[in-house]
Amino acid sequence: MTTRAILFDSPFLLGFEHTRNLIERAAKAASDSYPPYNVEQLSDTQIRITLAVAGFSPDQLSVTIEDTQLIISGRREPDGRADQAYLHRGIAARGFLRHFVLADGMEVEAATLEHGLLHIDVVRVEPEKQVRRIPIRSAG
Repeated sequence: MTTRAILFDSPFLLGFEHTRNLIERAAKAASDSYPPYNVEQLSDTQIRITLAVAGFSPDQLSVTIEDTQLIISGRREPDGRADQAYLHRGIAARGFLRHFVLADGMEVEAATLEHGLLHIDVVRVEPEKQVRRIPIRSAG
């Protein structure tokens, strides 16, 4: 039994199943190394995720948001050339699926494919400050 499981299985922590699932999902995603990627802090409110996707065309890549997850996928079609013989094959010819969990208020601003790098710009949108006046009623 891991420490993480013990921590979240405490009877004093109620309703934290979602947090436990996020941590487990993030740990699983961190163990996958394909495709390689960078996460860069551009400013206090902007982050850029860059994935090395050499050989993928824009129509083979997909960037979607599902609930709080940013999902980036790439699919490869087989070459179809049976007579091709490689002396060395170091360029991966497989598809991928990469997940990032976005915090509340984070939005994807743009996705750009440039020189084999897929740049995804994520920005933290500052919520509008709301001032709400609560009427005071008289009890009598």
